[in-house]
Amino acid sequence: MWCSFTGRPLILRCYGTAETYHPRDEGWDSRAAEFPAHRSARQIYDMTVDMVQTSCGYAVPFMDFVRDRETMQSWVDGKSDEDLRQYWRDKNTRTLDGHETGIPV
Repeated sequence: MWCSFTGRPLILRCYGTAETYHPRDEGWDSRAAEFPAHRSARQIYDMTVDMVQTSCGYAVPFMDFVRDRETMQSWVDGKSDEDLRQYWRDKNTRTLDGHETGIPV
């Protein structure tokens, strides 16, 4: 789902199926090359869109982009690659209710 926070009010919803790619998966490198490199990248979704729906978005508020937050980059810069993998093992392998996520780290 995408919302317009500036200009014309509009909501766009895309429905379909998606495949998830993680850094260890075949196909990761070619897909990741389409984005700016970032050490904290964990997954890419490749979606086949079957249906698109729009709605008015009249209740979506106006919001102005001020700047990107630097917090994530600063946090990542202070970690080694192994530190990042350990954080993902500790924080991303189970859901909030304790189920396995299936995310390889």
